[in-house]
Amino acid sequence: MAEAGNQEFPTILGPDASFKGELNFEKGMRLMGRFEGKITTPGRLHIAKEAKMSADVDAGAIFVEGEVQGILTASERVELKQSARYQGDLTASKLVVEEGAAFVGHVSVGPDTAKGGRPAPQAPARPAQAPPQHQPHPQGQK
Repeated sequence: MAEAGNQEFPTILGPDASFKGELNFEKGMRLMGRFEGKITTPGRLHIAKEAKMSADVDAGAIFVEGEVQGILTASERVELKQSARYQGDLTASKLVVEEGAAFVGHVSVGPDTAKGGRPAPQAPARPAQAPPQHQPHPQGQK
């Protein structure tokens, strides 16, 4: 992602800041420090390389360069950059993962997932059943 100006991310939580709680904003935020809690925005969230976040996020778009744990939900897209270290469940219309990014968790991607949240779980595949074995009739019975 090219370096964006302050218009795209007018809110900044600096590298020496630590925040715990719920955060709401309209346009965009760049997280450079530490955050723990919940973030809700129709806008964009950029987690910088030096940032550490443990949170559930519901946003328009999420760009991860730092360390993140939690549930990420994006109506538009999630981008995991080369330096990203993410652990959690992710739901987005589009997902971009750069080579070198680390991701541990579950992912649901596609236009239908963003509209209604998570897709309905699929029924587990049934194991193949062996054909019935032929049982000989005991002698004396027909």
